[in-house]
Amino acid sequence: MGIRKPTLAGMWYPDDSTILSSLLASFFKNTTGLPDCFGVVVPHAGYAYSGQVMATSYACIDQNFSGTFLVVGPSHRGIGPYTSELDWGTPLGTVACNRALARSLGIPLSDEAIEVEENSLELQMPFIKYRFPDARVVPVLMGAQDYAQTLSLAETIWNSADISADHVRIVASSDFSHYVPADVAIKNDAYAIEGLYDLDIRSFYQRLREYNVSACGYGPISVMAVLARRMGATNGKLIQYMTSGDTTGDMAQVVGYASIAAV
Repeated sequence: MGIRKPTLAGMWYPDDSTILSSLLASFFKNTTGLPDCFGVVVPHAGYAYSGQVMATSYACIDQNFSGTFLVVGPSHRGIGPYTSELDWGTPLGTVACNRALARSLGIPLSDEAIEVEENSLELQMPFIKYRFPDARVVPVLMGAQDYAQTLSLAETIWNSADISADHVRIVASSDFSHYVPADVAIKNDAYAIEGLYDLDIRSFYQRLREYNVSACGYGPISVMAVLARRMGATNGKLIQYMTSGDTTGDMAQVVGYASIAAV
């Protein structure tokens, strides 16, 4: 099998392994997570903007975890659902794909779809390689994110594959509000996130619609919530929330980033 080569290294995150390792080390040094969880919501913006929150998300998983990350990301081109058997190249080395699990998900395999530039999946891989060097991954690229399609995808994966807390953690790749004033993002995102506290995706979807929250990966978040609940999670917990304005100082047009753990 081949390797999915990075398409965003040197732009969204450093392409030099030494610089990248140092940056990731600084993020994890400044964060406190949880002992472990079933799944997490992780942002996917450039590391300069969302890297600290990304580290907080991954710090909620036992650092000794060596199983498989099921990484569910939204397709910004609207294609999918697809998975792939490709390994993932990063400046820190290759993250191996759990091919047996990928083949068992019950969704189409498409290396071509996964090779398309897509930050929602690619930006997770250097974090995984750095923090969990022995772990493997299975990507899920999600197209339609409406409630019915999301529930169908989660049920397909659960009924087709061996998704167990013993060897799988779910990563939902998503940012929250996009390009709104900071006070609006903070208020609207908090309201939407409250709908996840009991991992009730129906409430989550209702709150998204009510406040018109422009979260780009609400489908992956919901897939994670459904699967994590099946795995034994009982509630969602907000660990950290920031906006791009916390980095840039521009509070007029921000993107919201949240670390949420299913525990």
